[in-house]
Amino acid sequence: MSELILQCQGLAKTYQGLDTSVLTGVNLQLAAGDHVAIVGASGSGKSTLLHLLGGLDAPTQGDVQWLGKPLTSLSERDKSAMRNQYLGFVYQFHHLLPEFSALENVAMPLLIRRMPRADALAQAAHYLSLVGLSHRLEHTPGELSGGERQRAALARALVTQPRCILADEPTGNLDRQTAEQVFELLLQIQSQQGTALVVVTHDLALAARMHRQYRLQDGTLQAMASSPQDVTAS
Repeated sequence: MSELILQCQGLAKTYQGLDTSVLTGVNLQLAAGDHVAIVGASGSGKSTLLHLLGGLDAPTQGDVQWLGKPLTSLSERDKSAMRNQYLGFVYQFHHLLPEFSALENVAMPLLIRRMPRADALAQAAHYLSLVGLSHRLEHTPGELSGGERQRAALARALVTQPRCILADEPTGNLDRQTAEQVFELLLQIQSQQGTALVVVTHDLALAARMHRQYRLQDGTLQAMASSPQDVTAS
């Protein structure tokens, strides 16, 4: 059986003052090499769920575990260290730093780890070449097209060789052809590295290419027809 990378049990989130329960009890297990799609209406809590899985927000109830370690048992410093080491994030908007080159942006997570600069830049160049940007290393985000910026963001998420990637509408800001290209790159590299992958998307065609698909509705994850495994919550 593949190593369990990430799991949550009874995950719930209520925002105080709004009297709104976004999540009411989500259970999910993700093993090495798994890729899972989560779809749902706008406002259903998809991004909230990713933030909880990534330790960027705290649940009202339930728990998230990374490699068997409950996040509630970790200090903020330890969570940050584990996030840098084990997780990669890809968002709809690239969040590249405008004053740095593509190479420097991709190397940033490694520099935060205090990897020697020359080694970090070499590894960043390798991942930029994997996403077809070896000719754009010194260009700033403002000099890249939308698709190229998202490819650079993908390289930045992968450069640390994370155990899990959390992607929130990673192709939602791209035209159909570019979205297909970026998504195909993500799946290819994810498969090569055996990385677990969770993608939030409104695109059912892209979701159908994942191992398992779930719909987030009424605060719970519901397996879709092509995804018979049970991860629904009570």
